[in-house]
Amino acid sequence: MSQHEQLRTYCQSLRLPSLSEVLVETLERAQREAWSIETCLLHLLEQEVEGRRRRRIERFLREAQLPPGKTLALFDQSRLPLRIRRLLPQLEQGDFVDRSENVLFFGLPGTGKTHCAVGLGYALVHAGRSVLFIPTFKLVGRLLAAKRDYELERELRRLDKYEVIILDDIGYVQQSRDEMEVLFTFLAERYERRSLMITSNLVFSEWNKIFKDPLTTAAAIDRIVHHSIIIEFGKEIKSLRMEEAAQRNQQSLTAMAPPAQSVG
Repeated sequence: MSQHEQLRTYCQSLRLPSLSEVLVETLERAQREAWSIETCLLHLLEQEVEGRRRRRIERFLREAQLPPGKTLALFDQSRLPLRIRRLLPQLEQGDFVDRSENVLFFGLPGTGKTHCAVGLGYALVHAGRSVLFIPTFKLVGRLLAAKRDYELERELRRLDKYEVIILDDIGYVQQSRDEMEVLFTFLAERYERRSLMITSNLVFSEWNKIFKDPLTTAAAIDRIVHHSIIIEFGKEIKSLRMEEAAQRNQQSLTAMAPPAQSVG
């Protein structure tokens, strides 16, 4: 076995896959360009660190379950008020995650709440943060199943590995008492420890529709709002889905219109 083969075998044993891939090429280049041992070693370790970062991001992207095609780059931010456009780059940096703060998106359906939340999710993943996107009804179902099987505490620990959980469409969930209890337990468990991004078409004054009980509603709002950044998609933001539907309708009408006849 040659020295190169031995070195690659050691790299594989030590779980250094990126270093192993570039080893031979790097050693040949180092010999060609008369690199010092320190320069060669630094280059090899940089490749391994970068490879690990890339694989970590790829794993985080798989686990995040973010809807495809909803990055901030693909969102027409010109539709947003200036205050929101200025805030998004700050949120992309992820400092709010270090402070265990929440980001709350309120607005009418179709105004871009979910797209913005998911776009921030992509940005956070690429910055090395662990994220999970999940519609509220799916989370509640997941927690109910765990409670039924006496596994709720273990399920909450599984969810705790995510630095940020994007809880989508909380306003669409009409809770039974059991559903309300597991959702409240989840919110309380993450309070001041982990971050949430929540989208809702209901303002806080209407959250009694979610939690039913006034005391539970007040307690849930208190925990969510205590450390939070609130982004309101006001009435000035038109529904993107309605705009797209209107455009498609106009295109269909144009296509069906009879050609103009010339008058001779």
